[in-house]
Amino acid sequence: MSRVVGVLALQGAFEAHQHVLRELGFETVQVRTPAELELVDALVMPGGESTTMSHLLVTSGLFESIDARLKQGMPVFGTCAGMILLAQGVLDGRSDQKSFGAIDIDVKRNAYGRQIDSFETDIAVDGFVDDFHAVFIRAPQIARYGDGVTVLARHGQDVVLARQGSVMVASFHPELTSDMRIHSLFTGLLQEV
Repeated sequence: MSRVVGVLALQGAFEAHQHVLRELGFETVQVRTPAELELVDALVMPGGESTTMSHLLVTSGLFESIDARLKQGMPVFGTCAGMILLAQGVLDGRSDQKSFGAIDIDVKRNAYGRQIDSFETDIAVDGFVDDFHAVFIRAPQIARYGDGVTVLARHGQDVVLARQGSVMVASFHPELTSDMRIHSLFTGLLQEV
């Protein structure tokens, strides 16, 4: 059976994620409505501006629909702002900002600095033979993670790639490189559900 991977298309580099997923052989759907969410087996939540994305999720009616699917075990991959939206806690978020609490982490928004402080570096990823070239853009930082969270990669001492159950998060933007291994790691979760 063919699996469909949705990409939240409210803001951010959703088309770049779609390109990688198609290269991996998956059908993709841009998700902007609860009806479109019903068409997918998994979801990628891309980068963008997390407070704006939080607002758009609520006003589009998607927040409750995604929350319900998360509770049913749908695999979800959040990159950058997507990671913030999936976190248990946002230490420096706005009071009106909502997150799903789908992974037991607390994050700091833009912890690595402003746009001008963006950088690229190679990181060792658990299970990968060769390092992954990671692109960090106004990247959030995992300030705390719970016992049920598996750390998959670090930058220095900072956790930058993690997983808990069917939820995977990254501080960086794997869609901005030609290396498809991070997305492949995520789509492997479809075999577990």
